[in-house]
Amino acid sequence: MPELPEVEVVRRGLDDHVVGRMIDAATVHDARSVRRHVPGPEDFAARLAGRTVVAARRRGKYLWLPTDDGDAIVAHLGMSGQMLVSDPGSPPQKHLKVTLELGDGRQLRFVDQRIFGGLAVSDGGAELPAEIAHIARDPMDPLFDADEFAARLKRRETGIKRALLDQSLVSGVGNIYADEALWRVPLHYARNTRTLRRALVDDLLAHVTEVMSEALAQGGTSFDALYVNVNGASGYFDRSLNAYGREGEGCVRCGAPMRRSAFMNRSSFWCPTCQPRPRNGRF
Repeated sequence: MPELPEVEVVRRGLDDHVVGRMIDAATVHDARSVRRHVPGPEDFAARLAGRTVVAARRRGKYLWLPTDDGDAIVAHLGMSGQMLVSDPGSPPQKHLKVTLELGDGRQLRFVDQRIFGGLAVSDGGAELPAEIAHIARDPMDPLFDADEFAARLKRRETGIKRALLDQSLVSGVGNIYADEALWRVPLHYARNTRTLRRALVDDLLAHVTEVMSEALAQGGTSFDALYVNVNGASGYFDRSLNAYGREGEGCVRCGAPMRRSAFMNRSSFWCPTCQPRPRNGRF
């Protein structure tokens, strides 16, 4: 699933190619991709016709495009969603779900193979859609409150990776970048949050910001063709990963074989030497 760097790459592409354009018409090819728009696909299309996109914003892994009437198009890419700026004469993508006809003659196409993502119109959502107001700020947001984050960690008793993936606590961090940041600290993914000193929390936040900034500079992480930017290009941060996906390979810091553990229906990748399991068993 795209994480903060991948979604931010898409946001920047929308800022460059879609902001300032009028939506002449909207066509919903698959109603499942606007299922979060409760009034239905016909209302979705009617609400957008004639509206102008005035900004491209992001909160964690969510995107929204404020329009000139004070509403917003809310987008979540899910596991395979793509926002592609295309020429109208180009062949439609196999999994094309929604098409927005832009005033400059191009199209913004929402493509989604697995249909876990989707679009919706948020009433009065230009500043911050109510649908995503519960999502916390991310560590790259200038208004992210590190003091509050540290205090909330201290009040919990859970593994640190679970906390990093809790989008109501800190947003944008997913499985890949959590593993990468924890390896850099280094810190075991199951370390109890109540045992973390403030200095260690600050160090972790610094590494989360660092690894996501590096990924952003490289266009994000693409393991297959499902994540691309608005021009259809893949990111290449997968070449710089130190932890994720490296089971059995030597740790680039100490040489020990990297391990993989089952974690929340996913996997955690870690070094048994650099990131030893907590001794007190408080996971």
